[in-house]
Amino acid sequence: MNSAYFSKQAPIFRGKEVPDKGIIIGYAAIIDKLDLPITIPGVISIISEKSKRQVIDSWQVLPKSYAPNDSNLISQTEALYNHLVFALKYEGISISVFKSLSQKFSIAQLTNLVNIEPTGIYSRKMWFLLEWLTATEFPKKEDLSKSKKSYVPLIDEKLQYAIRGIKSPRHLILNNLPGTVNFCPLIRRTTKLEKFINARLDARKNNLVNSVHKDVLQRASAFLLLKDSKASFTIEGESPKSKRAARWGQAIGQAGMHDISVDELSRLQQLVIENSRFVEMGFRKKGGFVGEHDRTTGEPIPDHISARWQDLDSLMSGLIETNQLLLGADMDAVLAAANIAFGFVFIHPFEDGNGRIHRYLIHHVLAKKKFAQQGIIFPVSASILDHIDDYRKVLEAYSKPLLELIEWKETPDHNVEVRNNTIDYYRYFDATQQAEFLYKCVEDTIENIIPKEVSYLISYDNFKRFLDDEFEMPDKLVALLVRFLDQNNGVISKRAREKEFSELNEQEIATIEEKYNELFATGK
Repeated sequence: MNSAYFSKQAPIFRGKEVPDKGIIIGYAAIIDKLDLPITIPGVISIISEKSKRQVIDSWQVLPKSYAPNDSNLISQTEALYNHLVFALKYEGISISVFKSLSQKFSIAQLTNLVNIEPTGIYSRKMWFLLEWLTATEFPKKEDLSKSKKSYVPLIDEKLQYAIRGIKSPRHLILNNLPGTVNFCPLIRRTTKLEKFINARLDARKNNLVNSVHKDVLQRASAFLLLKDSKASFTIEGESPKSKRAARWGQAIGQAGMHDISVDELSRLQQLVIENSRFVEMGFRKKGGFVGEHDRTTGEPIPDHISARWQDLDSLMSGLIETNQLLLGADMDAVLAAANIAFGFVFIHPFEDGNGRIHRYLIHHVLAKKKFAQQGIIFPVSASILDHIDDYRKVLEAYSKPLLELIEWKETPDHNVEVRNNTIDYYRYFDATQQAEFLYKCVEDTIENIIPKEVSYLISYDNFKRFLDDEFEMPDKLVALLVRFLDQNNGVISKRAREKEFSELNEQEIATIEEKYNELFATGK
């Protein structure tokens, strides 16, 4: 039996148990063999003895007929080419892998790679990606402009989400990447995401909004605006004063009105940070991390390491350009929001305020792409708070694997200084898990949070009319009574009976409690 260049058989691969004694192939095999300084893909392909193609957790299990030719009877370049062809066919595009290959091999070696099948579909995809990433034209043997071959989409939309794209005559490739060379996260097409997209949540949201009386909807929006603002602060472990939460709520209510730019992001940071005496405003001029400090030594204990401050201008320029691209493209609104908002928080460009601006960007993209109507708040932060453990997991799904790849040292002020080149980790990442999480929160917002708030207000109005008719109770006292009943599970406490509502007799109190529980039962 001939040995292989890249394929690898092992019971454990990168800390994961391999199912069915599979042989690792595709991107994972390339990364492992060439020791590329990037993370392993979210789905790893293996060849097994089984004849059925299936997905088991994070493994794509394939029969032997899918195995790329990796025999040492061919050259290593040919074996690499075969694995890349397999990966492009069945795993999609990994910009990180191609960027790493462009840094590991010379232009001459890369030219040999893409000339193995000069006019082949996958050769052209490799050729385009490598030239796009290096901004260098390779000497190509074949003049494709004279070829009768047709244009081929760079991204296979059966595997990953893309935009309409632009033709590249040199490669006969339709560049449908949902981003620019300076910022381009990709999202895999999954069963979960397809289910969300096909559910047409935007239409369900519109039906909900149109079914509610305008007055109730406006009041619900005001409550939800404040609720979303408070939730965003709570996620950061803060309990802001009502004035500060209201101020940030007003900013959220304007999401979609202003284009995202460096100046706009700086304006948002100024709204978030109430007291800037201890915070350096604007893009960081030093390292950054999210985590703790050792109690004794003060040494940083990072959970997430932010992009190098020297890379922020390039990264943020790329993010802003990609945001504009996606707003004008036919990409699903929630997927676009996931790419931009999570990309921002992973970069972490500011010393403080990143988390709240990250969630603001979700509002911004949804509003710009007409998923959420301006003036009708879409309280996604409230749903994120309700799913805070899942939120932390999707953040860690990105951050934790990178900790092993980032070289850093402690600074005299107990910060971190990144020592290696990390810019591509923040440009080219797989945002699938983040997109699935965000869609889950969007669905929860439409099916639960907004309807509950609307239902509560309708119940409140009905209860208020009852109190007005029966007791001529003023609005201020009604609000106080409802708050007490809300806080005490529909019962007026002994203290409230003796003080604020001492004018009510026992029968009246029983009638009020019964009516409250009747009207508010569905809203609890």
